[in-house]
Amino acid sequence: MKKLIIWDFDGVVSDTEKLWLKTRQEMLNELYGIKMDFDTVNFYMGGSSDKTKRENLDKAGIITDDYFWEESTRRDVIKIHKGLKPTEGILEIFNNKNFAQCIATGGVREKTTLKIQSVGIEDIFPKEKVFTADMVEKGKPEPDLFLLAAKTMGYKSEDCIVIEDSLAGMRAGQKAGMEVIAFLGCEMNNNPENIEKVKELGVKNIFFSMKDIEKFLVEKYL
Repeated sequence: MKKLIIWDFDGVVSDTEKLWLKTRQEMLNELYGIKMDFDTVNFYMGGSSDKTKRENLDKAGIITDDYFWEESTRRDVIKIHKGLKPTEGILEIFNNKNFAQCIATGGVREKTTLKIQSVGIEDIFPKEKVFTADMVEKGKPEPDLFLLAAKTMGYKSEDCIVIEDSLAGMRAGQKAGMEVIAFLGCEMNNNPENIEKVKELGVKNIFFSMKDIEKFLVEKYL
């Protein structure tokens, strides 16, 4: 049976995670006068759904309103329409028919559809192969989204490979009982401090290019 590759989107399929975090960083300063640096924003909000981001800020004593999140999404969409690029080397993996593949992202359906269209991969990932945070009660770092993706695609957890860039997403993959591959090729993740955090999670398969991920997948599974 083919293995199922479950792709995260932001920071993996396209180097977009930093765009959404910068939007929220700008708005925290603009609306609430909070001078939060990018690393702190990433700590509270990186790799998770807006619902989880909001909960994390609440716990930190930063109470945001609905306008904050609606305006964040509006600004994100403007950035999407400017055009997104796929991560170098990823299309070769997408085109490998020896793997089943889907996307499971912390984004919501409407925004994710726009992102997929902007990258130009809507034919590879039609909506039945795309799973979004609004489809489950608990987003990453909980395993619900990955488990839903596996079940819908007809796979057991042990036959799934999660490719993630965020600590929250990697934790979700581990909780789901799936093999986790860390892609740390995007600028904001490719630093010694973050690499060490990934290693502390127990993730052994750490890569910085899609070419190396492709080589790993082919040699191990085909």
